[in-house]
Amino acid sequence: MAKTSMNMEENMASLLCYILGWITGLIFYLIEKENKTVKFHAMQSILTFLPLTILAFILSAMSWFIPFMWILSWLLGILIFILWIVLIIKAYQGEKFKLPIVGDIAENQV
Repeated sequence: MAKTSMNMEENMASLLCYILGWITGLIFYLIEKENKTVKFHAMQSILTFLPLTILAFILSAMSWFIPFMWILSWLLGILIFILWIVLIIKAYQGEKFKLPIVGDIAENQV
């Protein structure tokens, strides 16, 4: 397995890009200098989880004023959690798993 500029295994650094969502994605995108796979996972984490975090926040805030909006917020939370688990597993397995749309954008950014 390839090493990163941080002297970590590529699959572990890729996994860590997703651990705290867009926050660790941003950290690894800024810190990693050489490994394009890690930078891809970092950018994909940012592009995926930052908008989803904002959307979840908006839905959660709206649930205070609109009845049953909490159901959408809850469903979004479940979908985010499942996506997060899948991306962590795929990254650990060393697979460059590209999500639709954001995967292509992330690939073009590295």
